[in-house]
Amino acid sequence: MDWEMLLKMSGATLLYVLITGILWKVTHQKNARGTGWKAAVGLIYGGCSVFANHFGIPYYSILILNVRDIGPLAAGLFFSPLSGIISGTIGGAERILAGELWGIGTFTEIACGMSTFLAGILAAVMNRMVYQGRRPPLIPSFFLGAVTEVFHMYAVLFTNRDSMTQAYFVVETAAIPMISFTAAGLALCSMAVRKLSKETPDIGWRLPEEKIPLATHFQRALLGVTIGLFLINFLISYHLQKRLAYENIAMQLDYYVYAKEDAYEDTGDLELLRQSIREDQTPDRYCMLISASDGRLEETNGELPLERLDEEQMAIIRSNADKGSFMLALKSGDYDLNTVCRSVSVGSDHYLAAMMFPYAIQSDLEARMYETTLSDILVFTVLFMLVSLLAERLVVRNLHRVNTSLRKITGGQLEETVWVHTSAEFTELSEDINKTVAALRGYIGAAEQRIRDELKLAAAIQDSALPKNFSLPSKNIDLYALMTPAKQVGGDFYDFFYIAADKLCLVIADVSGKGVPASLFMMRAMTAIKNAARSGSGAAEVLMKVNNLLCEGNDAEMFVTVWIGILNLNTGRMDCANAGHEYPVVMRSDTGYELLKDKHGLVLAAMTDIPVRSYEIQLNPGDRLFVYTDGVPEAINEKEEAYGTDRLISRLNRQKNSTQQKTLEDVLQDIRNFAGNAEQFDDITMLGLTYTEPGRANPENRNAQGS
Repeated sequence: MDWEMLLKMSGATLLYVLITGILWKVTHQKNARGTGWKAAVGLIYGGCSVFANHFGIPYYSILILNVRDIGPLAAGLFFSPLSGIISGTIGGAERILAGELWGIGTFTEIACGMSTFLAGILAAVMNRMVYQGRRPPLIPSFFLGAVTEVFHMYAVLFTNRDSMTQAYFVVETAAIPMISFTAAGLALCSMAVRKLSKETPDIGWRLPEEKIPLATHFQRALLGVTIGLFLINFLISYHLQKRLAYENIAMQLDYYVYAKEDAYEDTGDLELLRQSIREDQTPDRYCMLISASDGRLEETNGELPLERLDEEQMAIIRSNADKGSFMLALKSGDYDLNTVCRSVSVGSDHYLAAMMFPYAIQSDLEARMYETTLSDILVFTVLFMLVSLLAERLVVRNLHRVNTSLRKITGGQLEETVWVHTSAEFTELSEDINKTVAALRGYIGAAEQRIRDELKLAAAIQDSALPKNFSLPSKNIDLYALMTPAKQVGGDFYDFFYIAADKLCLVIADVSGKGVPASLFMMRAMTAIKNAARSGSGAAEVLMKVNNLLCEGNDAEMFVTVWIGILNLNTGRMDCANAGHEYPVVMRSDTGYELLKDKHGLVLAAMTDIPVRSYEIQLNPGDRLFVYTDGVPEAINEKEEAYGTDRLISRLNRQKNSTQQKTLEDVLQDIRNFAGNAEQFDDITMLGLTYTEPGRANPENRNAQGS
């Protein structure tokens, strides 16, 4: 093994890998995608090929090895088709000029130049048609490098038909190192580029089967079939070529022996036969006149390492005489070599034998098999690539198109249409998917309509549960409330009801969550509060009873914030309690609206037996009360700014002389103006009360009938 050659070839290969890595990093850091950069990359790799032409690696003192073809392959595959074509053109043209002008490798100049040029073309075509600008994986890069050098070796044989012996020697000597290092070098370039791109190698051997792409499965199966067919074809070809070679030898021997025999029979002159044997100087063919009595070689046309045949050899000569070709082992001392032999009887005491040594046909057979093998590799590789490309374009890409549409459909875009009509099968698949999606849209539309109808009914039921008659029998109060759910049904509620002739209970609450679950919990809480309040309990006791009741069966772990106030209509004294709700807003007759930071307790339904503390608010004639849920101050606009309590109080103070209905509707409109096109994400609920002088009716409620 030539270790010096291996080290130098390894160094040259790694130099190409280093250049590829540097160029990749530079071009991608500068986002270099213009024609100028592509041409510059091609010139750099072309210069590397020129360098390789003049500074190759000596091998067996008569051959010059290099990895010149890595340049155009790397330029075209990893950068751009233009880079590959420029590099291949420079390297190939200069290789021919180097042979013509400086006598460098003149025997293989055409083959080498053509191989380098076509390497750039191949890389450009693969980049554009197969990988479409993507980086080729490691294994395909390896095979592309190998196939390029296989073509290189075949081109050496093809372009030197008149000097096949020398061409065969070149191929036999240079094929393995040049194919191996070019393939390995291109694979290492692929690894370097993927490493710099922070991509994981996509060999896929360790991936679970379900994660390996269909194209990879197909290529592996196709590669196995291709290799199998290649090996079968190689074995059949070798057997046929060998058989044909031996039959050719047999025909030559038959013709020669019969010609000598006919000449002897025409003249009967044994001496003339001896002379014709001596004068026969055909290479690799031996002729001898053998004495039938003692096996002595009376005449030969060349020097043989024996003077007579032994009894065993003579027995073979006698038994096969005039019958056809046979194998004869020549033995003399250490000399032992099989020959293909043909013998005929000459008179009664001589045999004429002609023989050829198998090594005479072995070199010719190996040369033919080299050429056949190289051509078969190229043919099977082209077939593999064409079938893979067709499968990619006709099957895999269309499957990707179908899957892309399916991902959109499963993501909720039910209006997406699958339109892959490249074949009858894909057309049928597309139409079946579209029919299924159309039916699904119909089912979903019907279900959505049913849900909308049910939500409308639920909203109507919930709305009907909220008191709407604000014309109370008591003439010394002005009361109004409203609730605007974020969805069709909400979790907020308000309530007001008499628990005695002179006591009015006010409630406002906010259930956690939204939609139907919140509305159901709201109905339960609303009923529980009304029942507990009518039992005559104080505000704090009402909330404690309701809390324990709501904790039962609360598997959904919902909760509710509640503010409750029980107003004595005769005195204006209000017994209040707050379970985690917003602060109430109070306006005195001689001041504006202000937050009343009352005593908060824990929300209801969080845990049993929680203590709740009550407090009092004394309302004097002309005082006002405003309570609300968190949907009011937390309403946001398109800039995600909150409405806030400061803006709320400012708006209330603008309406402190208005009726409660006008005040609440003004606040609601101000919230909507503030939010603009921003979506309402929480329920908005408000309740307002004005306490007038006892026994003095509110002018706007003068004709009220009560509730």
